Amino acid sequence: MLGNLIGGFIVILVGTSLAPTVAQQVGTAQADGNITGASDTLLGLTTLFYCLAIATSAIGIAAQGLRNSGLM
Repeated sequence: MLGNLIGGFIVILVGTSLAPTVAQQVGTAQADGNITGASDTLLGLTTLFYCLAIATSAIGIAAQGLRNSGLM
């Protein structure tokens, strides 16, 4: 249980520390000028999807730890 909770916090810590780098690279790719229309919109949503994936995986790891301990 404790290992899963610590693992969830590590996922959050590493994921949130890399989020600005992901956002910067997405901005650089959008400013390049080779992407237009729907591709540009989907590329702009990459940072959102990245942050949602980090949050979902951390919640899943923590929930699995609580489920193993019988608290959930």
